[in-house]
Amino acid sequence: MRSLLVVLALVVTTIAVQGQHWTPPRTPWGEPDLQGYWPSVAMLGVPLERPVNFGDRATLTDEEFARLPAQTRIRNANDAFFGESRDHWRDYGKPQRQTSLLVDPPNGRFPPLTPEGAKRTAAIPNEARGALNGPENASPQARCISRGAFGSMLPIGNTSGNQIVQAPGIVVLRNEMIHEARIIHVDGRPHVGARILSYMGDSRGRWEGATLVVETTNFSETGGINRAFSHDARMTERFTRINDRTLRYQVTVDDPATWTKPWTAAFPLEQDPSFYLFEFACHEGNYWSMRSMLGGARLSEK
Repeated sequence: MRSLLVVLALVVTTIAVQGQHWTPPRTPWGEPDLQGYWPSVAMLGVPLERPVNFGDRATLTDEEFARLPAQTRIRNANDAFFGESRDHWRDYGKPQRQTSLLVDPPNGRFPPLTPEGAKRTAAIPNEARGALNGPENASPQARCISRGAFGSMLPIGNTSGNQIVQAPGIVVLRNEMIHEARIIHVDGRPHVGARILSYMGDSRGRWEGATLVVETTNFSETGGINRAFSHDARMTERFTRINDRTLRYQVTVDDPATWTKPWTAAFPLEQDPSFYLFEFACHEGNYWSMRSMLGGARLSEK
């Protein structure tokens, strides 16, 4: 928890300093204005889970930071992108002091899975292990179905774009990868019935000062990142604009049926006015992904 408190303290300090000369904008109807393009490309070099050798250190030392290359070209756990073989397909992150996207537990790693959670996670189809006899053996991400609500916010090899659009009582969060879109009602309405489940879950929002708090429930098979959320999982996200170009993103997942305790990830998103979302035509002509993978598996068998 210490690492999380240090990170949050830095955020609070930043807000206090910025508040001396910067006032968060408001929409014409009076809500905090979070609209714009907020790509996560800059965070590509930061792994989801912290390397064990860093222990509880949430940031790099000055010496470690100085040794980072100008562009981070390391593939890591949150950069599991399939299909490309050349550098021009990829985006590359900027040097970052953060040692992991996970900030709690203090070691920056997922807490242990419960026996039930381990069983469900092992049952998720994964094209990287086992036989690849048909589409049912591949993950929802590889099939271009969904990265899940949490997975969709993570930076990935390319198409790491995020866009926020607002209207009275509604916030729409668009993710470029797999063209996900969450319509988040902020008008106080309750969640849908417990029997209505989906990869992205059901999101409801509220404003706490300048922060948009989003509670997501009603998950189906997976919340993303090849880990199986239970149907009772609750994901709480916080979006806080701390200056004109920076949106602080924080997400906590509380799922006692899957993990032995909650965990939290947090990282900044930098606004880029020149950015826009490309169409994600994953199944255009049905040549990418499934046809190529299954064809490769048949050739391998021969």
